Amino acid sequence: MHSFALLPGLIAMTCSALVAAAPHGPGHEGHHDLSSRQSDSSAPCEFDSATAPNCWGRNFSLSTNWYEEAPDTGVIREYWFELVNSTLTPDGVPRLALTVNGSIPGPTIEADWGDTIVVHVHNGLANNGTSFHWHGIRQQGTADEDGVASITQCPVAPGESTTYTWKATQYGTTWYHSHFSLQAWNGVFGGILIRGPASAPYDEDQGVILLSDWLHETTDTLYNVASTSGPPTANNGLINGLNVYQGGGSRFKTGFESGKSYRLRLVNTAIDTMFKFGIDNHTLTVIAADLVPIVPFETEMISIGIGQRYDVIVKADQEPGNYWMRSIPQLTCSANEMTLNIKGIVTYDDLPVANPTTDAYEYIDNCADMPLESLVPAVSLDAGDATTQQVMDVGLSIVNSFFKWTLNTNSFLSDWGEPTLQKVLNPDAVFMDAENIITLNEANAWTYLIIESQLGLEHPFHLHGHDFFILAQVPMANFSDASQLNLSNPPRRDVAMLPASGFLAIAFQNDNPGVWLAHCHIGWHTSQGFALQLVERSSEIEAITDMDALQDTCAAWNTYQDRSGLVQEDSGV
Repeated sequence: MHSFALLPGLIAMTCSALVAAAPHGPGHEGHHDLSSRQSDSSAPCEFDSATAPNCWGRNFSLSTNWYEEAPDTGVIREYWFELVNSTLTPDGVPRLALTVNGSIPGPTIEADWGDTIVVHVHNGLANNGTSFHWHGIRQQGTADEDGVASITQCPVAPGESTTYTWKATQYGTTWYHSHFSLQAWNGVFGGILIRGPASAPYDEDQGVILLSDWLHETTDTLYNVASTSGPPTANNGLINGLNVYQGGGSRFKTGFESGKSYRLRLVNTAIDTMFKFGIDNHTLTVIAADLVPIVPFETEMISIGIGQRYDVIVKADQEPGNYWMRSIPQLTCSANEMTLNIKGIVTYDDLPVANPTTDAYEYIDNCADMPLESLVPAVSLDAGDATTQQVMDVGLSIVNSFFKWTLNTNSFLSDWGEPTLQKVLNPDAVFMDAENIITLNEANAWTYLIIESQLGLEHPFHLHGHDFFILAQVPMANFSDASQLNLSNPPRRDVAMLPASGFLAIAFQNDNPGVWLAHCHIGWHTSQGFALQLVERSSEIEAITDMDALQDTCAAWNTYQDRSGLVQEDSGV
């Protein structure tokens, strides 16, 4: 991350010094041109989404182990983001929002596997700091670009700017969001689309579809309610920033051509809602879970936890007409005024758009992940035996009338003005128990992390810096030495549901030096202390850290915080 002075007028722009970063134009969907980085006519395997989806030019394909190697295209995709205070009406109800370039969601970042992404961020907000996290991006060798306030950086102060630079060593679908307080759910989020090979063919890429819950008051206003009475009922949900409410607003709309197949890139960006997604009368072929391609499987509806992503292919094989696209909150773990009315419209063959008369598939309301046996990674990898095993027990306490989530009795707390990355590089720094640090210094050793809970509520658990292997995910059970763990090509992803009154056992290698947050992705819970952090291979961190940028951002933030009298009221993340 690098501080810089943003020139006036360089907002709402997407360009590159080396190559245009614009999406492919009409007629190019699903047929990616690799000529920008490959001129060898003998290349054996050119990508074509309909006929050769597993290919990706010379030397790379679906079978490439992207944890060990990835293309280096030399292409830079450059974006300019400005955060601004806005009043928007995503569902027809005006409310104060914090936005990227004035819209919800913000601009979609598009790139190819192996490109370098450069994002210039200017904080034009009136009285908020910010930081930008690139969810699911491993940041191999660029831990200081992870964008987590109080962990890898200080917040960017109002009026200040910074630049994030990272490489797309993975491919698929993900999203970016603010990682400062509850700011993401006031509107600071958007999609990331990284083109690469696929495990099944399709004709056209319909892009990212962001599923959100929506509140008619700001998350800052509602934080006290959430921390004393429980999460507030969401007023609505949005599909790519749109829905109706009490006669106002509009639906998200998209079109299909009969006979074609379409790739939809689904992302759950909610603060407190698990969704079931489906399109009436259509079958979903699931080809990726988070940023991991999987062996395709079919389903009528798919469960998507907070922070999770699924890439699905839909065949336009029904009678031409209008069909409901549904994003249904699961009432087992959340509440929403518009439970059965968060919908978009799919229209065939340029027919007039009209409200469909189709019926939803039957479903069971629950907050469980898709079955582990369905999520088979396309690149088969086994987990190794544990060198380190850490069991973390989830708890809930009340401190000064406020809910505090705990892991092994510690409620997470870090300091906006002194991030962990800065402290790790300071030999005189003093760490607190509340920082919930797990130190991992043996290179490439395997770590098992078991999160278990006696509480009857599911939690979406997210790890930064890694895809983890899901060794077990068991509801209504306690972890013990007798618990069965699957080490043979288990599902890999970066968000998985901790079952109610059960445990989640995950594994990863210590292969990525840095400071990495792990946390529940329910926004309220993160702010209330449900988090821990890994300090991984600490002796190697300084060499990959831009100390000048880190210190300059912190100096500007601490000056602002002292001058404004701002008090940190949450966990820091």
